[in-house]
Amino acid sequence: MKLMICIVENRYRDIMEEGLKKANYRMTEFSSSGGFLKKGSTTFLIGVAEEDVEQLSQEMRSICLDYEAKRGKSKDSSHRYISFMIDVKDSMPFVTQPH
Repeated sequence: MKLMICIVENRYRDIMEEGLKKANYRMTEFSSSGGFLKKGSTTFLIGVAEEDVEQLSQEMRSICLDYEAKRGKSKDSSHRYISFMIDVKDSMPFVTQPH
């Protein structure tokens, strides 16, 4: 299991969320700023099986490039997103027991 931390420029936030949900990826997102992209951004946390990492990366690239084909590339930014992949040794969903 892997955890992708992906910091997305806000211009791509909605389309990225929509595209990843359509491709059946589950994620958590939160607003963030500073550091890598300097301006407002959204950070996505995405759990992904090791064998699906490349497919996820390709899906994200495709989402951004398709969006730019329709709307044009932003002139004031050279970044679409930056991502970090972390190995997850243990992952366990929290499931409540009925009382």
